[in-house]
Amino acid sequence: MVKKQLIMDKALELFSKQGFEATSVQQITDHCGISKGAFYLSYKSKDELITSLVDCFMKQIISEIDYSVKECSHSDEMLYTFFYTANKAFQENSTFAKIFFKEQTHTVNDDLLKKLTYYDNLLNEIILYMVDKLDLTYEETKYDLLICIKGFMKIYIDLYLFFELPIDIDTLTKSLVEKTKVLAKHSTIPLISADSAQIMQKVIKENTDKDKQILELISQILLEIEEPIEKETLQILKNHLLTETPSLALIKGLLENIKNHPQCKWVSYLIREQYKL
Repeated sequence: MVKKQLIMDKALELFSKQGFEATSVQQITDHCGISKGAFYLSYKSKDELITSLVDCFMKQIISEIDYSVKECSHSDEMLYTFFYTANKAFQENSTFAKIFFKEQTHTVNDDLLKKLTYYDNLLNEIILYMVDKLDLTYEETKYDLLICIKGFMKIYIDLYLFFELPIDIDTLTKSLVEKTKVLAKHSTIPLISADSAQIMQKVIKENTDKDKQILELISQILLEIEEPIEKETLQILKNHLLTETPSLALIKGLLENIKNHPQCKWVSYLIREQYKL
């Protein structure tokens, strides 16, 4: 079977030139040098392929932001770390980010909308964690600050993605930190309450048992990964998670071995969340 990653990589090359709508499955298979049958063994449709690309893109960004923020050794650096990691991730994935933000209004289906809502909720959780840790603002205005932080991200991402302004990421990050702190300090009129935030979240709960989901994901990665150290680490991690009383210290140590591998970042994130590491 053709590896899904090959199809994703080749499709992304076409999408960057022609857009989602103008690119056909036939063009993708021709560009990959495979048959349509081989394509449909991996993806049921072009929409499913696009959803997989979004999935891959968002998992990478969310896992990197979450790890960087929660592993930040000094609280004073947490806000800088958040903005720097987010902007760096978008810059490194700028090819897909440009296509998606430009064409998402034409490609959103129910499945994709659910996934986008899910990842948006995860980003909200990271930001609220940071706001609470840093004691940036009053309890009454923290949800307004959440919306403003996300607004800052969107506005400035547009500047270097679509207007291609030569923005230095360090200067941009310092500017966003300064703006956020000023806003947090001087905001006194709350607009969004905790109840309103719950409605706004549109929380999508996954019915899958988290432990089972993690073990299945590890098994899947083990079939695909080639690097011996990461492969051995994943197998040890899987075996340990199957024990009745997993050691959190051992789990955290094992995650250090795989945290930077692209195929392992998401499972590392899920494990950290599940065991509150």
